[in-house]
Amino acid sequence: MPDKPQGELTTRTIAMPADSNPAGDIFGGWVLSQMDIAAGICASERAQCRTVTVALDGMHFIRPVKIGDILCVYTQIENVGNTSLDIHVEAWVQRDRSRRTVKVTQANFKFVALGADGRPRPITDNDS
Repeated sequence: MPDKPQGELTTRTIAMPADSNPAGDIFGGWVLSQMDIAAGICASERAQCRTVTVALDGMHFIRPVKIGDILCVYTQIENVGNTSLDIHVEAWVQRDRSRRTVKVTQANFKFVALGADGRPRPITDNDS
């Protein structure tokens, strides 16, 4: 496993008690939501339009996220198709108020670019 994140830092947020179970572990759905937000930012910036998540694959949790961890989400465009984008997303945490990071999960997201009519639209080279 690489010891440093792949891609660009897209979002950072702190894991709060409201996002956890009684043992202090952050819900996986909250982490997934943060990853989807970051991937959406990356996809919309590249496509220069509204994008929507259409698929997610390959997600597995490596380590738990704890209350107080700073969740750092990194994104990297893997492929740009005619109307879709594949985004690799990694979530890392900073623990114990240190700069040391630990990878907690990763996944691959697929987004589709939408036009004003809500239908898929081509992504052009001018959109980069």
